[in-house]
Amino acid sequence: MTHFDTLETRSDDQRTADLARDLPEQIARAKSAHGFARLLADVDPAAITDLQALAALPVLRKSELSRAQSEHPPFGGFTVKPAHGFAHVFQSPGPIYEPGGTDHDWWRMGRFLHAAGIGQGDIVQNCFGYHLTPAGMIFENGARAVGAAVLPAGTGQTELQVTAARDIGCTAYAGTPDYLKVILDKAEEMGVTLSFTRAAVGGGALFPSLRKEYADRGILCLQCYATADLGNIAYESAAMEGMIVDEHVIVEIVTPGTGTPVAPGEVGEVVVTSLNPDYPLIRFATGDMSAVLPGHSPCGRTNMRIKGWMGRADQTTKIKGMFVRPEQVAALVDKHAEIVKARVIATRVGEMDAMTVQIESSGGDDAAYARSVAEVLKLKGAIEVVAPGSLPKDGLVIEDQRRYD
Repeated sequence: MTHFDTLETRSDDQRTADLARDLPEQIARAKSAHGFARLLADVDPAAITDLQALAALPVLRKSELSRAQSEHPPFGGFTVKPAHGFAHVFQSPGPIYEPGGTDHDWWRMGRFLHAAGIGQGDIVQNCFGYHLTPAGMIFENGARAVGAAVLPAGTGQTELQVTAARDIGCTAYAGTPDYLKVILDKAEEMGVTLSFTRAAVGGGALFPSLRKEYADRGILCLQCYATADLGNIAYESAAMEGMIVDEHVIVEIVTPGTGTPVAPGEVGEVVVTSLNPDYPLIRFATGDMSAVLPGHSPCGRTNMRIKGWMGRADQTTKIKGMFVRPEQVAALVDKHAEIVKARVIATRVGEMDAMTVQIESSGGDDAAYARSVAEVLKLKGAIEVVAPGSLPKDGLVIEDQRRYD
């Protein structure tokens, strides 16, 4: 299969050169929006030409975006155009508002649909929602980019979904992974044969057993990783080895609660910088966990790959009635130069909560660490000093081992 464009097969050197050109322009564009003008007040866009420089900028979290939107509705001052300058304004649960465009592949979903083998001659039954939230329009915009027709089906009314799919001759499905099975099972119950051969899914877990069931029914099912704020972030190709990062975003994997990149291959929080000129989100924390998968995809696409969704980064846990947050653990690490990383473990001793703080350090004073724990976490706990490299590289900074069953 041909690739969507030549960006997908760039050499590492070309990607580095393109980043040095595009990143300063996007930082400058972001600073023209008053929300980022405050966050990036002391930043010289011309100096942000690589990932190392980008990693020094502050992380923008959804909670901050939501707060800014409540103060400066609807977009909090993070877009370069007013609300009426966009084709759509969406509302997601929260509420939080997202802009949308109808320009060619504005959400960058066409790249994924192309990788899934969807294009001219296909009719996509789009079972993502069209009401308030953007998922339906994200996939419709992508279908237009690859020349496919769309049945804007949304969810529900499964018998009508089956009838429409049969009558129209839909060849591809877009929606959550499990809803396709609902449609297929209903079609079987009705004695109807459908023409789906490909499925482009997102918004939920695609379990291997479900993918195999679709394959057994003659349907190639691939998944993407997208959000309402950012559009497409990463996607599968037919090689099905990890998820390939989209060509118009920059993905970093950082220690939860910080903006500090983890070592290659370690699990951490996904932080994304979008190169969308209309909505230049810079270092936007998704709250999702993943890890970089080394090497290039066998399909020939050369961009970085991630392992897919690996849980949530918000590990906030209540211990002894007090919330302990990842950013507090990060602050604890920052208090002592010799600490490499730390991990808070919540357990139960008898009927009482207990807290142990494991600290990776080549030395240090246990008593000083205990004082810092009490000061930063607002709780007392047992201190365990372990050798650098000893703690698991699973992205957890707070581990809740308590069981309630």
